Amino acid sequence: MSKKILIVDDLHPVFKERAAALGYVVDDRPLITREETLAAIAGYEGIAVRTKFRIDQEIFDAAPKLEFVARAGAGLDNIDIDIAKQRNIALLAANEGNMDAVGEHTVGLLLSLMNNFRQADLQIRNGVWDREGNRGYELKDKTVGIIGYGFMGQSFARKLSGFGVNVLAYDKYKTNFSDAYAKEASMEEIVKHSDVLSLHIPLTKETRQMVNDEYFFHFKKPIFFINTARGEIVNTQSVLNNIASGKIIGAGLDVLEKEKFPVLLEQSWYDSLKTNEKVILTPHVGGWTFDSYRKISEVLAQKLENMNR
Repeated sequence: MSKKILIVDDLHPVFKERAAALGYVVDDRPLITREETLAAIAGYEGIAVRTKFRIDQEIFDAAPKLEFVARAGAGLDNIDIDIAKQRNIALLAANEGNMDAVGEHTVGLLLSLMNNFRQADLQIRNGVWDREGNRGYELKDKTVGIIGYGFMGQSFARKLSGFGVNVLAYDKYKTNFSDAYAKEASMEEIVKHSDVLSLHIPLTKETRQMVNDEYFFHFKKPIFFINTARGEIVNTQSVLNNIASGKIIGAGLDVLEKEKFPVLLEQSWYDSLKTNEKVILTPHVGGWTFDSYRKISEVLAQKLENMNR
């Protein structure tokens, strides 16, 4: 009898096609609810998910035959990794599938901040022509500090290679990783030299709320701050505090501590964030392009093929 995979989210059809070619029976149910998944998952060896719900102990307990979880995206923070390891359940992620999207989006946020694109656009639409007030900064000769040098950090560094910048990268879990695009650096070097700070680290117990007032305090120069990683890594009120003090020149945030409405409206910092002209916000789309939609499923399918060799 063929093994079965349950797709509970919107994945590009290429994953289903290639999984079927490997001999799997694939049930593609992007509209399935968590409750329906709990009722059905006992019959499956695999589950593929994007962000719909957390794959936690309740899901694992309901899935005695489960052999793997395919996460259609970067990171595994919506999966209980410890339980998966205890039960020898393979975890497949697709960081490679959207690393170019994230790298490009990060550059876009940075250039928009440095050149006041948001403010200038709004002013012209409202009858204001202010060249002096919208003078920008050039990236050339600036130092960009990257925290985390995995797929996303490396992609951002590569995208910066034509701008004539000095790229320093810090990664707590890697050594000897300097390459043509970034120089390995200590955190002390990052805080001393950076004109730009960009986060490319996963959300873990260690990184949750890591970036706060104390964290920003150590930076020696005013910085542009970009977060395309995970919102809960950063204390949003601290970002606002440091914009007010001048430590942060501008912030580009693709991710927030709390996301989607109406929950955003309930946050104490939301009104200040949405009215701050030095902040650019995007709705967690850094890795979500028309291109990455397919690439993510291709990467997952390849990893599934590798697992079956």
